Amino acid sequence: MLYQFHEFNRSLLHPLVQWADAGSRLFTDPISPLSHTPFAQRIAAGYELMYRLGKQYEKPEFEIDSTLVNDKTVAIIEEVATTKPFCRLLHFRKDLSAKELGALKQPTVLLVAPLSGHHSTLLRDTVRGLLPEHDVYITDWTDARMVPASDGAFHLHDYIYYIQDFIRQLGPDLHVVSVCQPTVPVLAAISLMASAKDSHLPKSMTMMGGPIDPRESPTDVNNLATEKPFSWFENTVIYSVPSNYPGFGRKVYPGFLQHAGFVAMNPSRHAQSHWDFYMHLREGDNESADSHRKFYNEYNAVLDMPAEYYLETIKTVFQDFSLPHGTWEVEGKLVRPQDIKSVALFTIEGELDDISGPGQTQAAHGLCSSIPKSKKQHFTAEKCGHYGIFSGRRWRELICPKITAFIKDNA
Repeated sequence: MLYQFHEFNRSLLHPLVQWADAGSRLFTDPISPLSHTPFAQRIAAGYELMYRLGKQYEKPEFEIDSTLVNDKTVAIIEEVATTKPFCRLLHFRKDLSAKELGALKQPTVLLVAPLSGHHSTLLRDTVRGLLPEHDVYITDWTDARMVPASDGAFHLHDYIYYIQDFIRQLGPDLHVVSVCQPTVPVLAAISLMASAKDSHLPKSMTMMGGPIDPRESPTDVNNLATEKPFSWFENTVIYSVPSNYPGFGRKVYPGFLQHAGFVAMNPSRHAQSHWDFYMHLREGDNESADSHRKFYNEYNAVLDMPAEYYLETIKTVFQDFSLPHGTWEVEGKLVRPQDIKSVALFTIEGELDDISGPGQTQAAHGLCSSIPKSKKQHFTAEKCGHYGIFSGRRWRELICPKITAFIKDNA
């Protein structure tokens, strides 16, 4: 009933949220007489803060319209390459002729986004960084509440099969980049393909800040998964989608619960951020206020995860440590990273990562024992947290160039 209560509460608060939005506009719009009254800026700031704390955040857009290629601005066309029930494969196609694209000879990159709460637009900066030198595709996972129950369940092995399908579709001259959660199923997907001697294996795989072996430098996220019994997750965080969504009846881990968990990890930081936002609005610091809006438009937009996928991930990855133990079977087939021989491996970690601690991603090197040392590389970004691995200044100036060089060396 928690999901239904959440929806009822949201409906109840909707008029108040809209009233706060209208109030903010009345006290800021130049043509409104109220905007010229004393303390108008303070009142407007209070209204907007109330509005943003109560509003429903929808999935953002990528808003990537162009990129620079050889110092020339090239338009980007976002198009859907493949559609599956739980995922769309998006292509950021450069608006160039076939001849111009052929002359560029840019390597194809499959960027595998996490299915762990936030939308794939969280990797917007990652896409922007890769676009100038690569032909970029990204997995755009669908909010489970929007998938009709008639489309069936989505298990962890389905995630793996989706990745394999995308690799076969885009390969064989393909480079796979996975960020955070998907490092584990991506490694499983490529391992199974290598064991089957699949001819569509990618040229390289880059893994960034993922829980390959969560026993290394465990974080609060890892500790929660090990301290709570599996039954706790089944009985505490799984709910049915209400009737006002296409996925009515589907069992999910709701996005609003995930968001509450995100905030609970650093409540004081978020409280301070919202107070600063209010003060910036009062002082007329529109640039800082807009930066807050952009961050929380992304951070507060969350999706529901299929229950079976989430629970299997908790058990397989964070409780049984099946991948590092060598006991993970996908529908009867053992996941053997040691069977990978030709795919180059690059692991990237952040020194201050509080989601996937240092050493968790690097563990892939020990598991992929058959890859020659000449095809292996690791990098730890100093003074870099989890999000800094794939977005922000350190990503653009330090990490992205290393990935570009690695792909070029293994093309």
